[in-house]
Amino acid sequence: MKKRLFMSILLCLSLFIMLAACSGNSDSSGNSSNNSAGNSSSNHESTSNQGSESGNSSPEVKRTDKLVIYTPASEDLINLIIPAFEEQYDVKVELVAASTGELLTRIKTEAANPIADVMWGGSPSLIMPMKEYFEDYVSVNDQYVPDQFKNKEGYVTRYSMTAPVLLINTELAGDIEINGYADLLNPALKGKIAHGDSATSSSSYNHLENMLFAMGKDNDPFSEEAWDFVARFLENLDGKIASSSGNVHKGVADGEYVVGLTYEEPAVTYLQNGAPVKVVYMEEGTIFKESGNYIVKNAKNMENAKLFSDFLLSDYVQGLLGTETTNRPVRADAKLADYKTPLSDIKTIEYDVEWGIENKDKIVEMYMDLLTR
Repeated sequence: MKKRLFMSILLCLSLFIMLAACSGNSDSSGNSSNNSAGNSSSNHESTSNQGSESGNSSPEVKRTDKLVIYTPASEDLINLIIPAFEEQYDVKVELVAASTGELLTRIKTEAANPIADVMWGGSPSLIMPMKEYFEDYVSVNDQYVPDQFKNKEGYVTRYSMTAPVLLINTELAGDIEINGYADLLNPALKGKIAHGDSATSSSSYNHLENMLFAMGKDNDPFSEEAWDFVARFLENLDGKIASSSGNVHKGVADGEYVVGLTYEEPAVTYLQNGAPVKVVYMEEGTIFKESGNYIVKNAKNMENAKLFSDFLLSDYVQGLLGTETTNRPVRADAKLADYKTPLSDIKTIEYDVEWGIENKDKIVEMYMDLLTR
């Protein structure tokens, strides 16, 4: 009996200990779970606070260390500008050089995931029909640019410009006065004028357009006076049309023609090299056209793209363009080489790029009608 009682008490004690142990484990597991949830909640709250602080502040956008440039620029210009930019801003430039048309096609194709950051070079007239592919940005240095070349569109940073000019072989010209378009009707120059096909050559088209404004009544390019002058000019060419723009200035420098209708860059190169030529900016007026820098929409290296636009309009780069290249800077305060004529000494004609885009086909059609009569 005593033995049975002892066994009952022992069994009860064992059950009591087991229940206590289970209760303890449950509490411990619960506390562990609660502590884990508490820690998780605490960590989440801390992260939220950091995000809130970050959102309330305006952190600076971090610059990357590279810039992808698409450009039709010459090798000489690339070698002058790009290393200077890389050194000043500690940026590695990746360059793709090709024709303007090819590069614009690539930018359009890559629009969903842009590779290029900027399109460096090219006329605004080629960019404007594709403006949806480019980012608005007005350079901090735009304030130093004359009003006619300012970034009024928001996405066109004009950095250099050129103009149609007359290149004259001084040894062949002798006493013949050539100061502008009107002098090209001189019978003594018949068959001695180099000019390309305005339907296919951009530089020859620019001269045709310039001629229409300069010789038109009240600078009206569609006036009767404008087209009458073009017809008489074509007659004085005596059927000679240069096969390329390069043959125009080369023909004058080589002594094949007395005068050629060309553009500023190659013309001043001959001056620079001491050829027997002179450059004339037409006394009736000259239309300057610009090259621009354009930031690609959603560029991956946006801050560097903006820096590059600023750099191109800096006093340093504008001075390089004026003194070390045949390009003409847009800043009026930029230094110029001695062989370049200051803009202030040239009569200029105001020009609306969008008007030019809208009316080019009509002008070419009217020109072809005269040429084939």
